[in-house]
Amino acid sequence: MTDTIRYDRGADGIVTLTLDDPDQSANTMNRAYAASMSAVLDRLEAERDELTGVVVTSAKSTFFAGGDLPEMARATRADAPALAELLGTIKRDLRRLETLGRPVVAAVNGSALGGGLEIALACHHRVALDVPDSRLGLPEVTLGLLPGAGGVTRTVRMLGLAGALTTVLLTGRRMRPIDAQAAGLVDEVVATPAELLARARAWIAANPHPTQPWDRPDYRMPGGTPSSRSLAAQLPAFPATLRKQLKGARLPAPEAILATAVEGAQVDLETAFTVETRHLIGLLTGQVAKNMIGAFFFDLKAVNGGATRPSGVDVAPVRRVAVLGAGMMGAGIAYACASAGLDVVVKDVSPEAAGRARAHAERLLARKVRKGRATEADARAVLDRITTSDRVDALAGCDAVIEAVFEDPALKRSVFAEVLPVLAPGALLASNTSTLPITGLAEGVDRPADFIGMHFFSPVDRMPLLEIVVGGRTGDAALARAFDLGRRIGKTPIVVNDGRGFFTSRVIGRFIDEAVGMVAEGVPAASVEQAALQAGYPTGPLALADEVSLTLIQRIRRQFEAAGEGVLPLPAHRLVDELVDAYDRPGRGAGRGFYGYADGTRGRLWSGLADLTTDAGRAVPFTDLQERMLFAEALDALRCLDEGVLRTETDANIGSILGIGFPAWTGGVIRYIRQYGAGPAGFAARATELAARYGDRFTPPADLVDRLAASATRPAEAVSAA
Repeated sequence: MTDTIRYDRGADGIVTLTLDDPDQSANTMNRAYAASMSAVLDRLEAERDELTGVVVTSAKSTFFAGGDLPEMARATRADAPALAELLGTIKRDLRRLETLGRPVVAAVNGSALGGGLEIALACHHRVALDVPDSRLGLPEVTLGLLPGAGGVTRTVRMLGLAGALTTVLLTGRRMRPIDAQAAGLVDEVVATPAELLARARAWIAANPHPTQPWDRPDYRMPGGTPSSRSLAAQLPAFPATLRKQLKGARLPAPEAILATAVEGAQVDLETAFTVETRHLIGLLTGQVAKNMIGAFFFDLKAVNGGATRPSGVDVAPVRRVAVLGAGMMGAGIAYACASAGLDVVVKDVSPEAAGRARAHAERLLARKVRKGRATEADARAVLDRITTSDRVDALAGCDAVIEAVFEDPALKRSVFAEVLPVLAPGALLASNTSTLPITGLAEGVDRPADFIGMHFFSPVDRMPLLEIVVGGRTGDAALARAFDLGRRIGKTPIVVNDGRGFFTSRVIGRFIDEAVGMVAEGVPAASVEQAALQAGYPTGPLALADEVSLTLIQRIRRQFEAAGEGVLPLPAHRLVDELVDAYDRPGRGAGRGFYGYADGTRGRLWSGLADLTTDAGRAVPFTDLQERMLFAEALDALRCLDEGVLRTETDANIGSILGIGFPAWTGGVIRYIRQYGAGPAGFAARATELAARYGDRFTPPADLVDRLAASATRPAEAVSAA
C-alpha cells in the first residue's frame, strides 16, 4: 500500500505530518490514505510521551481534495459492509488524532474541500494560507452526498444545528479562507507559507493541553440540542425551510444531511458518527449520487480539461478583445474579459450607449467590494481595462471580436464588415448569437475559417457555461482560440456543431413548448410550474418564458418556419401568439406575460389564462406533467446527437445542466436516459407510452436501446466517456 503521509519529528518534539500521495496530483481520502493515517496514529500514540504537538499540512498546492470519487461512483449495495468498515476506520483515526493528548494544528496551505476540511476539523486549531485559489468547505451536497468523515457531526457541535446546516452543510459553499474564518471553520488566516507554519508552532507552544470543545465537561451545543425547549420549538421549521429552498424537489442528499444533523445532535459523538455513516452509504449506493458525480466530477473535468478542443493545435492567446454592443450580454462579456485580465474595448452606436458596459462593471465591482470579495484597487484595475467608444478606430489591434448585437442577421453582418479592417491580422471573429446559424453569418466575412459562435448565457457574470458553435468553414485554430479564451475567462466551454438554435437554445425551446402546450391543453398554469420545480428544474417554464420574452420565442419560431425548418405546429404556438398579438403580454420586460410584474418583481400568474384554455388538462397525472418536460428535452438531445449538432454525450450532459437548467440530480440530459428505470429500454418504453397519450413527438428512436446499450447503472467514468 502506498505511503501517503510523511512523518517528521523535529528536535522541539513537534511532528509534522505532510499529506503527499505520490500517485496523485491531489491528496484524496482513498484506501492508501486510510492505511497511512492508521500507521501514523499508531506511531504518534507510541511516541506520545516524547511529543510536543502535531502539525498537519500538505506537500501539494492544495491541502486535500476530498473523497475518492471514482471509487464512490462504483459503489453498490453489495459494497455497503466494506464501505462501512472503511468509513469507520477513517473516523476512528481522526478521533484518535483529536484525543491524542497533544495539541494538533492544521496548517491549511491550499484548498480543503470535503474530506480535507474534515481532517482539519479533527485538529484543535486551524490556520489557513490566504492564496487566491484556496477554497474551504463541505461541498458534498452538490454531488448528491454528505460529509462522511465526521463533517456533519463536528460542524453541528461547532456551530449548532442551524449554523451548520445553513452556513456549511446544505449550501455546499466553497469559501475563501477569510470567509471560512468568519464562518467559524478557520481560526487564523495568514499571508505567507512561512507564517503558516510559524503560527501553527506558536499555537502549539501556547496550548500544551488542548481538547475539542465537545470533549470538555462543560460543553453545550450552540443553540441547544433537539431536546432543549428552545430548539425543539424550531425543529418543525427545518424540513419546511429545506423544502422551500428546494422548491418542492425531493433530493436525497439535502434530506439525508438534515436527518443526519438532527439525529446526530441527540446522541453521543460515536453514535452520531454511526448515523452519519449509515446515511452516507445510503446515498453512495443510490443512483442520484452516481448521476451527480458523473456530471460534476467526470464530465466537468473532461469538458474543462479540453476533451473537445482540437489536440495539438497551438495558438496565440487572446490579449485584447473588442465587444460589439453594450447591452446586457455585451456588457456582461466585457466584464468577464476584463475581470480575467484582458483589455476590452466596447463599441456601440454612441458614447452614451457604449458607456453602459462600464456602468454595468462598476455596479458588479461595487457589490464585490461591499461583500469583501475584492478591494478598491482590484475594482479600479478591472475598470481600467475597459474602454468604451462609438468609433471603429478604437478597436485597432484587437485580436478577438465578440459581437453581441440584436438577433438580426443583416445587422450582425454589417457590424462585422465595419470593424474587420481595423482588427489585428488573423483576429478571432465570434458571434454571441443564441439561435442564428454560424455558417450563414460567416458568409459576411472574408475569413470564414476564423469565424465561430461563442454563445454566452445571461447573466454572464454568474452563468458558467459557454456554448462554442463550429460553423461549416470554421477552422481548428479558431476553435482552439475560442476554447482557450473561454477557459481564460472562467467559463466551461462545450463545443457543438452548427444548426439553428444549436443545442441549448433548441432543447430549452422544447421544454418551454411542452410546458406552454400543457397550459393550452387546460392544465392549470400553477400545476405546470409546480411540476417543473418538483422535478428539479431551477425555474418554472412559464416564468422562464417570461424572462426570455414571449416576443423573442415567437420570433425565433417564425425564423425557423421562414428557413423551412419544418416546425411541427404545437398548441404552445397558438397560446404564445394570442398572448403576444391579442393580449399584448410579451413578457417580463413589459411587466406582463404569463405572470404580472410590479417594478420588475414577479407577482401572480395572469388570471386571464383560464379563458384561453379548456378543462381537459386537469386529468393529466402529475408524473406525466413532469416527464413530458423531461422527455421532451431528452428526446431532442438525442436528435441533436443524431444530426451531429452535439459532438459528445459529455457536452450534452454539462450543457443541459449548466446552460438550460436540466435537473442536476439526473446528471444531465443523456445520463437521464441511461439511468431511467431499467435503463434505455425503460426510457424507450415510457416514451412510447407518452407518445400514445400526447403525440408522436415522444416517439423514441427505433435504435435507442442498441445505441445506448450500456446499462443505466454503468460506472460514471464510462458514461462520461461515451
